[in-house]
Amino acid sequence: MAGRFELFNAPGGGYSVRLLDDSGSILVISVRYCNKKAAARGITTIREIAASGLIHDQTERGIAPGGALPTSES
Repeated sequence: MAGRFELFNAPGGGYSVRLLDDSGSILVISVRYCNKKAAARGITTIREIAASGLIHDQTERGIAPGGALPTSES
């Protein structure tokens, strides 16, 4: 799957980044960065976390082993 990052002008000034999937759907919108250099560092951080980040489920029911969402039978 090949997605893309888009840098855009944030409301109120500065810049934000959005991560889109290969169909163009938005997956993530970043915080606001004060300049483009900071936004580029944010993209690097997102890439690193996405590649190795663990799932910390904060919902009531939790995520099943293997990362699957629970079914109605769970």
